[in-house]
Amino acid sequence: MKIAAAACFGFVLFATPAFARFPCDELWGERNAIYKDAGYCFKTAKAIKAFGNAGCQYDDIADVPLSARQRADVADIQRQERENACPR
Repeated sequence: MKIAAAACFGFVLFATPAFARFPCDELWGERNAIYKDAGYCFKTAKAIKAFGNAGCQYDDIADVPLSARQRADVADIQRQERENACPR
């Protein structure tokens, strides 16, 4: 249920013209929710605390199978993170 809510929130997030005004922590969460849904095994304490690693399948982010849409969403979020000078 929690993952479905994140995906639904993602749709609203990307449909919103004021996307650039979302705080860095929301952008970070949305980007990582995409990776969580796809089975990525997080490495940082922050991400593991937020998303956990239960059911994860991919240790290397390059191996995570993302659709073209998911890749575009990640790229858009990363662009917004750069524009907002979010910490890396």
